[in-house]
Amino acid sequence: MNHRSVKAAVFDLDGTLADTSKDLIAAANACFLEMGEGKPMLDPEGDQLVAFHGARAMLSCGIERMDPTLDRDALAEKYYALFLDKYRANIDRHTQLYPGAVDALNDLRDRGWRLCVCTNKPERLALKLLERLEVLDMFLAVVGGDTYTMRKPDPMVYELTTSLAGVPVPRSFMVGDTKYDLQTARNAGVAAVLVGFGPLGGAISALEPDVVLDSYDKLAEISESIVDGFEPRN
Repeated sequence: MNHRSVKAAVFDLDGTLADTSKDLIAAANACFLEMGEGKPMLDPEGDQLVAFHGARAMLSCGIERMDPTLDRDALAEKYYALFLDKYRANIDRHTQLYPGAVDALNDLRDRGWRLCVCTNKPERLALKLLERLEVLDMFLAVVGGDTYTMRKPDPMVYELTTSLAGVPVPRSFMVGDTKYDLQTARNAGVAAVLVGFGPLGGAISALEPDVVLDSYDKLAEISESIVDGFEPRN
């Protein structure tokens, strides 16, 4: 195989391909009701950034708001399985792909790119959500936070993701929305494209990614230069 002829675009899922925050927050709030609080502790609009830091972060944040004296880490761990059950049951009630995402994925595939997902979301939930959003068949590899023993920002999980698609790491780039995606790309020695339409908005530029993507309709156009002209930072 001529490795110069293959290339991969590796996407984060939550906050990058899809706005999942409302369904994540709803699952966390259902847990707080089970705790006996009687009211939601997270706001679907104001706590979007918390949602994209993961289940335990949401639970911990809400528990602290309930009662700062509680052992929030222990309680978050205790209710983690319940959170997963609540989220799995309503995984796509409010979730939507970001505008232009499907067209961008199709355009990349038409240009010969192999598409992957590398997320810290549990693999079975990532697969279920991508299926519900009707885009699962677009991806040659879907790697979740529990697929291997390591997770982002460990570069090994990124390397394993691209290898599933048959693409060497230097022939790929990462699209994400958080510092963890940036760190993953830096650790792997590939370009970091961070979306400017996620929860951080334009403030994502403060992380100094290689590219701030303002909308998906620009991704295919810049994809070639992202790989061929990229020089890893020290």
